[in-house]
Amino acid sequence: MENLFERLGIKEWEQGALIGSNRLDCRGRVVEAKSAVDGKCLCKVRQADAAAYELVVQAAAQAFVRWRDVPAPGRGEVVRRIGQAFREHKKELGRLISIETGKILAEGEGEVQEAIDMCDFAVGQSRMLYGYSMHSERPGHRMFEQYHPLGPVGVITAFNFPVAVWSWNAMLALIAGDAVIWKPSGKAVLSAIAANSLAARVIAACGHPEGLVDVVIGPGEDIGERMSADTRLPLVSATGSVEMGRRVGTRVLSRLGKPLLELGGNNAVIVSAGADPGLVVRAVLFGALGTSGQRCTTIRRLIVQNSIFDELKELLIGAYKGVKIGNPLEEGVLMGPLIDREAVAAMERALEEIKAGGGKVLYGGEVLSGGIYDGGAYVRPCLCEVESSLPIVGKETFAPILYLIRFETLDQAIGINNEAPQGLSSSIFTNDLRESELFLSSRGSDCGIANVNIGTSGAEIGGAFGGEKQSGGGREAGSDAWKAYMRRQTCTINWSGKRELAQGMEFD
Repeated sequence: MENLFERLGIKEWEQGALIGSNRLDCRGRVVEAKSAVDGKCLCKVRQADAAAYELVVQAAAQAFVRWRDVPAPGRGEVVRRIGQAFREHKKELGRLISIETGKILAEGEGEVQEAIDMCDFAVGQSRMLYGYSMHSERPGHRMFEQYHPLGPVGVITAFNFPVAVWSWNAMLALIAGDAVIWKPSGKAVLSAIAANSLAARVIAACGHPEGLVDVVIGPGEDIGERMSADTRLPLVSATGSVEMGRRVGTRVLSRLGKPLLELGGNNAVIVSAGADPGLVVRAVLFGALGTSGQRCTTIRRLIVQNSIFDELKELLIGAYKGVKIGNPLEEGVLMGPLIDREAVAAMERALEEIKAGGGKVLYGGEVLSGGIYDGGAYVRPCLCEVESSLPIVGKETFAPILYLIRFETLDQAIGINNEAPQGLSSSIFTNDLRESELFLSSRGSDCGIANVNIGTSGAEIGGAFGGEKQSGGGREAGSDAWKAYMRRQTCTINWSGKRELAQGMEFD
């Protein structure tokens, strides 16, 4: 562990405020950064106080003034070098993510690869920040739209993807000309410190101000509230629960700022009678058990046509029995621990509610203890047969619980998919073209992501990521998501030498 920390620049005692890679002297509460693998303390962190927060925001504001004048392709070159730094430290940073969050090593390294891919995408976007030119109705006039840097932006991330979600925001914000202030989850602070420091060292080596990427660590009711209310941050991107999103969104909007919300999911997969059962089982294993069921895109509801329900149920039970649970750093382990004991307690409460409401536990749900499980929050993943009307099915439980639900007609299945208050990701498994087209039509899934013959998780960075309804409506990562981090401006130039008014008005 000491060698890992040394390679990533993490200290035995860490400060909760960083301007680039420079630690500030904080006066907040001392907390422990813990390993999800065994619950042990990795290091101690003194959280940021009001004074440290203020210094970070001031540094970000000053850095922005210089950074916005760098041509966008030049900003892209810096991001390209950040991506290279992540490539060089992929294994170390991936291992730290696994230790801190409990996801298996393949997922930890995969998350760093996602940040690398995001850097590559952003580099291309730095030469594609296009505006539009349109014909004016007035003779001798030219009209066009362009985009300018927005300012210092706040990024609030959850524990489950500490580096990937930051990169979705930060790399686009950087090529857009913005500075970035990152408030990571208190359950994944070391991954944030390491990733931000790698980026900051590249920025400094390129001769740019380190205040472009900063970290502020502290509780949401303090640091999160400060960021949400801070008029110097024109945009605050927040990833987390629906409840958190309501608080952040309300506060940002109250000052007429821009909230970008990525909130909970309650994702469903519809399985049609003609689907390939082997393909379904493989997709469900990753989609329901990846990150131990703690993804916003985790498969939580499996809506199965009645004629194949019993067959698929038995296939899933057999597959779940073969899942190796244990230390996520060990080869062959497919599922590590939940993030902490609070997550285990939430899972236990959900299972009690399922049973009380008439649902049936088909497999799993036990809390594991003894031997390799001591110290961590290990559970056995759970399969439950339920009616879609059961109230708990409409809630997002951040745990590996998969609800199996029967349906007869596709219209009924789509109705079940859409009745959830969340609307992040969805999928259908079918070999019928008409079924897939209906699912993707305006009468189909109401989610921000809709897939055919793949699961609900594992999104590529090339497409804009986000959901509808209680999932927040925000979009991050690919496509034209860069526009959120810039301010849009419509311009008209009169080169005619005459005064012309729009709509043919006369004012003489």
